[in-house]
Amino acid sequence: MEAQYPAHWEADVVLADGGTAHVRPIRPADADRLRSFYSRLSDESIYFRFFGPRPRLSDREVERFTNVDYVGRVALIATIGAEMVAVIRYDRTGPGEAEVAFLVEDAHQGRGVASVLLEHLAATARERGIERFVADVLPANMRMTGLLRQAGYTAQSQFEDGVVRMTLDLTPTDTSTEVTISREHRAESRSIARLLTPGSVAVIGASREPGGVGQTVLRNLLAADFTGPVYPVHREVRAVAGVRAYPSVSEIDGDVDLAVVAVPAEGVLDVVKECAEKGVHGLVVVSSGFGETGDQGRARQDELARIARSYGLRVVGPNCLGIANTDPAVKLNATLAATVPGRGRVGFFSQSGALGTALLQRVAQRGMGISSFVSAGNRADVSGNDLLQYWEEDDSTEVILLYLESLGNPRKFTRLARRIARSKPVVVVKSGGTPSGHSAEELGLPDSAISSLFEQAGLIRVDDLIQLFDVGQLLAYQPLPAGPRVALVTNSDALGLLAAHACRAVGLEPRAPVNLGPAAGAAEYGAALAGELASPDVDAAVVIYMPPIPGRTEEVADELLKASKGSGKPVLATFRGHLGMHPALRVPGPSAPSRGSIPSYAAPEEAVRALAHVVRYATWRAQPSTPPHELDGIDTVRARALVHETLSGSAPDAEAAPAGFAQAGPPVEIDATELLSCYGLTVWPAEVVRSAGEAVAAAERLGWPVVVKVADPGASRRAGTVRLGLTGPEMVRNAYTEFAELFGEGVELAVQRMAPQPAVPTVVGVVEDPAFGPVVSFGLGEVTARLLQDQGFRLAPLTGEDAAALVRTVRAAPLLFGEYGYPPVAVDALEELLVRVGRLAHDLPEVARLDLDQVLVGESDVMILGARAILRTPAGPRLDVGPRRLS
Repeated sequence: MEAQYPAHWEADVVLADGGTAHVRPIRPADADRLRSFYSRLSDESIYFRFFGPRPRLSDREVERFTNVDYVGRVALIATIGAEMVAVIRYDRTGPGEAEVAFLVEDAHQGRGVASVLLEHLAATARERGIERFVADVLPANMRMTGLLRQAGYTAQSQFEDGVVRMTLDLTPTDTSTEVTISREHRAESRSIARLLTPGSVAVIGASREPGGVGQTVLRNLLAADFTGPVYPVHREVRAVAGVRAYPSVSEIDGDVDLAVVAVPAEGVLDVVKECAEKGVHGLVVVSSGFGETGDQGRARQDELARIARSYGLRVVGPNCLGIANTDPAVKLNATLAATVPGRGRVGFFSQSGALGTALLQRVAQRGMGISSFVSAGNRADVSGNDLLQYWEEDDSTEVILLYLESLGNPRKFTRLARRIARSKPVVVVKSGGTPSGHSAEELGLPDSAISSLFEQAGLIRVDDLIQLFDVGQLLAYQPLPAGPRVALVTNSDALGLLAAHACRAVGLEPRAPVNLGPAAGAAEYGAALAGELASPDVDAAVVIYMPPIPGRTEEVADELLKASKGSGKPVLATFRGHLGMHPALRVPGPSAPSRGSIPSYAAPEEAVRALAHVVRYATWRAQPSTPPHELDGIDTVRARALVHETLSGSAPDAEAAPAGFAQAGPPVEIDATELLSCYGLTVWPAEVVRSAGEAVAAAERLGWPVVVKVADPGASRRAGTVRLGLTGPEMVRNAYTEFAELFGEGVELAVQRMAPQPAVPTVVGVVEDPAFGPVVSFGLGEVTARLLQDQGFRLAPLTGEDAAALVRTVRAAPLLFGEYGYPPVAVDALEELLVRVGRLAHDLPEVARLDLDQVLVGESDVMILGARAILRTPAGPRLDVGPRRLS
């Protein structure tokens, strides 16, 4: 029987040059593929691998190399199309140690194939309990020694008998993680750059029929004056739109970098293979008839992505609007939209193809420019994550706008956004609540949790498309504010008061409006704005110019631009009700408004709302980015052994319990006291009793006064299930009698020593979400707060800053800080508890759920009154923190 391997050992990957390949374990059926691969290797490559000449592999060697047990012997191969282009393997040589070797076809060396294979093999080895790789390398084999040294792991080498023996410690390090992330970033960025900066474009399915999809794209390409050759492809006609046509891609005379596919869905897969043979780098599939049509279409869409990636192509779509790049050196409009905004500094991603045309028209109407645009449609391959990688590198993109209907890999998305938002703002429009159909709702994560996680990542999440562009135009043309203090300059007392009220409603701090009166002209406006901006008590200004009689528009605009220039503070306007970049308020640029242009809004409230979003983003960005701090009292090895013991039923054995992989078993609910102790957290002692006598005895052991409560974990969510401050046996017996009358004889009660008072009850939890990974929640324990779902959420692990922000996210947080008559409590101790819980959640993916209910926050410390956990064997590792893969 053929050995099996975990499904997550297979992956599509992006190579260093932006192409793609498929990584998977070798199989016995790969024998002929291995022979073919070996026949294409140079003598030098063979010599470096086998330390001598070896013209061919014997049948015995082929059988040995292709038959592995996926435990002590593992080999991974990289394939492009049907061909194997690289192989890497390990053979276990002793406890925790294995010998490693690899081979890359000469034609594909230098593309980063070996580095991505090493990442994947190291991950599989760690899963199998291997801690070290050993490699014997010839001194002249600089490529292999360089690869091993540059992987970021701790490496040692020694020279003996003409061979360099290198030892690689496979324990992930900060350096190895940074190397992986950096390589992923460069590769994915280059793959999108190849799509958006093609030297030539073929339009496949460009018919003569007016209004046809293919012809529309072709005409838009030509109208945009694309700087490279455009090749219509039609099997029957000789010319389309006055341009010579070709019967197939393969018959085009020159190279083809990008192909726009507009043929019926049934014919797309054949076109993909033809493009791969031609050497096309990327596809834009505007054809419909895929995932949006049902199961059959979804299967066709999955096959499209599989075939394209296997041949090294990236795919935008299917069922998409297309892509555009306004760079004067490219001038690409490979979309169905005739109207594409001019050159600007905004990168725009829209998942929706249907909305894409309307969105581009709105951007153009506002006078905003874009750097590039991608409509991903069904997002079979290229997603918003890929575009984030590209726009981070693109110097012409300063602001990123995203219209998302789903998230393919939410955890990766938030990781990328958190890094990119430090230098470039990312604005996301809310669409459809919980993203991507993942099971957040069934696990109890409300849509507000998504907003919390986005806030943690520095994303600006808005509610609709109008706000998306409102915020985008402010970020694109004005500096970030240093704080929330807003000056208001107006010629209408009513509009000024309306703006001030809007400021207070969204957390801004308005100054008294400067009302210049309806007759105010350019000089008055310029002087008033300059005076307000010069004040150290002003961080931003909103100017309202709504003259009762039209006139003097240009003069007023000139004075506003002069006053705002060089102030370093953002200025917004409601300028005669104009929406967008008013021509008079633009600072001239080569093809679009330049920085310093003043955005205008139809109403003051819209300007204020946009400013509030930007103020919150600027506040987040001004905070230093700090890693999770070191914690004492952490015993991860013991925690993993406890988890493994619970799920497998075996004796605790840290060596047998690698992170993320307990043996199979059903979900198990446990008292989490011992698990929490591994992270320096102590649960307040309690005893479960089933009679009044047992309750009194427990109280005597624990010490008076005591609390008696129903032991059901959900009891704290119901009123009347707790009796506090019981100081003697009779009070305890009476409490048991009352609960027995309510819940029946034999009801289980928990007896616990009364915690010091005063204290504020809070609730801390963890959910291992299948899309976002471990999420830490926090809220107050009062019934009212629970009913109102007053909770905050953060991704684990948490920094100290994350924990502080989480505490302050809930609306009832003032109760922790001495307001409304409550004494101030130990918020610092609460924040450390949250950091420790976040570390536990990060370390242990087997913890499907953890509830600390309640956590009392006293004047000097925190007390955990109860803790329950649900453990579950994960289907595999968290893929976002492993080797690179497309998802």
